[in-house]
Amino acid sequence: MLGYLDHAATTPMRPSAAEAMIPWLTERFGNPSGGHRVAQAARRAIDEARDVVADCLGCAPREVVFTGGGTEGDNLAIFGQPSPVCSAAEHHAVLHAVERAGGRTVAVDGVGRVVAADIPHDASLVSVMLANNEVGTITPLPSVGPDTVLHTDAVQAVTWLDVASAAAAADLVTVTGHKIGGPQGTGALVVRGKARVEPLLVGGGQEQERRSGTHDVAGIVGFAAALRACTDTREDTVERVGKLRDRLADGLLASIPGCWESGSRDTKVAGICPLLIEGIESEALLFLLDEAGVCATAASSCASGALEPSHVLAAMGVPRDLAQGSLRLSLGWCSTDADVDLALDVIPRAVAHLRGETGGDGPDPRGRRA
Repeated sequence: MLGYLDHAATTPMRPSAAEAMIPWLTERFGNPSGGHRVAQAARRAIDEARDVVADCLGCAPREVVFTGGGTEGDNLAIFGQPSPVCSAAEHHAVLHAVERAGGRTVAVDGVGRVVAADIPHDASLVSVMLANNEVGTITPLPSVGPDTVLHTDAVQAVTWLDVASAAAAADLVTVTGHKIGGPQGTGALVVRGKARVEPLLVGGGQEQERRSGTHDVAGIVGFAAALRACTDTREDTVERVGKLRDRLADGLLASIPGCWESGSRDTKVAGICPLLIEGIESEALLFLLDEAGVCATAASSCASGALEPSHVLAAMGVPRDLAQGSLRLSLGWCSTDADVDLALDVIPRAVAHLRGETGGDGPDPRGRRA
């Protein structure tokens, strides 16, 4: 039995996305940049996918730039902007791009929301994540100066929030496929208003010369199908998964002494359950959980395995010794009661085992008491 609780890293493919991709992985193969009928069929598929993405994200089709995922979208939004600014709790795809562009970070509060008063009104670009990928905190986008471009990394938000509304004020919006039940290596950047981007890839002139390269037709079609399904089922998903997350969090907080929830639950998206567990180290806990069939992580998947505690928790003011016992459990569109039941059985026993409270009686690889 496997309890998958790492949907914030990547979530399983939705059947509708896989079904949409199959023809373009088999008998349909045209290059959309060509002029003959096979190529034009591929072009129509991309145009139709662009219409779907635009409708779901609340923008015009011409404002959609297809990318290879969230990292590329974030980089494309930021590079070329002089001295950009971002929050200290952003994903590394934003943090590292801002650093390389000679920009700086501003502080976040104790739940991970940007301190709006610290944002300079004369910044060329301000980047603020809509929903934090580690602790799930939702940040209302701040007001910026009339000459400032506002970017939001909405990668983690799309499953849980109506991005068309929540990110309406943003000039640049990054989304990706594999967080919503689409294929990995796909995504889009919305470019609108006063925003201009400096291409990272040149040569073919695709995407109005904003992102050159032969289109991944199958990936784009699958991404659009996943986004459509995500948007159409969002309300039901949020309600159902929110109840699962609350049962998971409440059960673990009640059964593990010295366990706290990071941030405030009423400011989080429905699918993320971030915990701080006293007296353990994340790496050791994750090893035991994996042996027992529970898939989780300590922070974002990009930081897993690192010896340094999460930069998000550090920015929130979490003490280093407590951050070393962080655990991120994340649910998604296909999470079930069985996933929660297994976690509620395995995690308390694994923590007790690491603390030496069970006389060596840790979880076994089948998730039952050894």
